[in-house]
Amino acid sequence: MSKGKVLIIMSAASVWERIDGSAYPTGYWAEELAAPHEQFVNAGYAVDFASPGGVLQPLDEHSADPAIAGEEAPHFVVHAQKALSEFGALLPVSEIDIDDYAAVVLPGGHGPVVDLYKDADLGRLLTAADAAGTLIGAVCHGPAALLSAVDAEGNWLFAGRRMAAFTDEEELLFGTAEGAPWLLASTLREKGAQHSGGTAFQAYNVQDGNLFTGQNPASSGPMADAMIAALDK
Repeated sequence: MSKGKVLIIMSAASVWERIDGSAYPTGYWAEELAAPHEQFVNAGYAVDFASPGGVLQPLDEHSADPAIAGEEAPHFVVHAQKALSEFGALLPVSEIDIDDYAAVVLPGGHGPVVDLYKDADLGRLLTAADAAGTLIGAVCHGPAALLSAVDAEGNWLFAGRRMAAFTDEEELLFGTAEGAPWLLASTLREKGAQHSGGTAFQAYNVQDGNLFTGQNPASSGPMADAMIAALDK
C-alpha cells in the first residue's frame, strides 16, 4: 500500500541555446532524478513523471561521466533509465491535478532554464501546490521552474522565500556561465528570493516551510530525505 504519490516534473528541453546562437545539448541530470525517485520509492511512495507536453527529455551525458558526476554516476543513470522506462509515457503538466500528490520534485540539468521557468501550466500547478501546503522540492537548476509561478500582475509567488540553487560560481566552474542567456542564482535574487549558497559542488540544502531546495546534484538525496521526513510526520 502506497503512502501517497510524488510527482517529478522534468524539463522537455534537449538544447540550451547560448547568447551566440550555438546549441548546448542538455537533458535530465541522472542523480537529480534518480536519487529522489529511489528514496521516495524506498520510503513507500509511488512516483509519477511529468513534463511539458509529456515529452521525454534525453539524459544529459555529462551526468553519466564519473569524472564529472562522481563514482555513483553509473548507478544513477541505470536507475533513472529503468524508472522512466517502467513508468512509460510521461504525463503532460497541463493535465495534472495537484490534489493527487503529496509532493512535487523539480530536478535539474540545464533544461529548466530553457522551458520550465516560463511554463504557464507549471506556474498554475505550483501556485495551487503552494496554496495547499503541498511539499515542493527543487534542486540545482530545478529552482528555475519556480519562476513560472507569477500572478496576473507579474508578481512572483516565491519572492521573499529562502532557497538554494546552482550558484553562479558553480556555473562558472562548470564552464557554462560565459554565453549563458541568464544565470540562475543571481536571477532568483533579482526576483526577490533569499538565495544562499554553500561550498561549490558540495551538498547544501535549504528548507523554508513547504519549500525544499538543493544547490547541486549532491544535494538531491539530502533534499529527498528532508521531504520524506516531513511527509512521514
